Amino acid sequence: MDLTGQTAPDIELPRDGGDTIRLSAINGPVVVFFYPRADTPGCTTEAKGFTDAADAFAEAGFTVLGVSKDPVAKQDKFRDKHGLKVALLSDADGDVCERYGVWVEKSMYGKTSMGIERSTFLLDADKRVVREWRKVKVPGHVDDVLGAAQAL
Repeated sequence: MDLTGQTAPDIELPRDGGDTIRLSAINGPVVVFFYPRADTPGCTTEAKGFTDAADAFAEAGFTVLGVSKDPVAKQDKFRDKHGLKVALLSDADGDVCERYGVWVEKSMYGKTSMGIERSTFLLDADKRVVREWRKVKVPGHVDDVLGAAQAL
């Protein structure tokens, strides 16, 4: 599934801290990153990377949203434990993951299961997908996304 050039599926999800965020209500461009599970090594590194770059994304006019299927309470703990400064949204029923095509069959050690494929979407101010990254490898990823955001 390639969403590049299309209007991004709208998102309306609860976030850490208890508020609800609706993608279509955000003014300006947005980065949406999907991560498999809060407080796991790769997800922690990625979320901390987006947090470290939060000011640079804001200077470029971007809002950064992280999405996983973790419940809000787990997102709150994840945020507090690691000092995260990006919004963490809870897609507990997986509807948003399905609409973005990131809920996929994964294979590890010969065992298959369904899970979130680490993916990031760069959206312009009109919420069109300008670029997407799928099967993300964490090292260097945030810098790549930031560079693309700054070039927009």
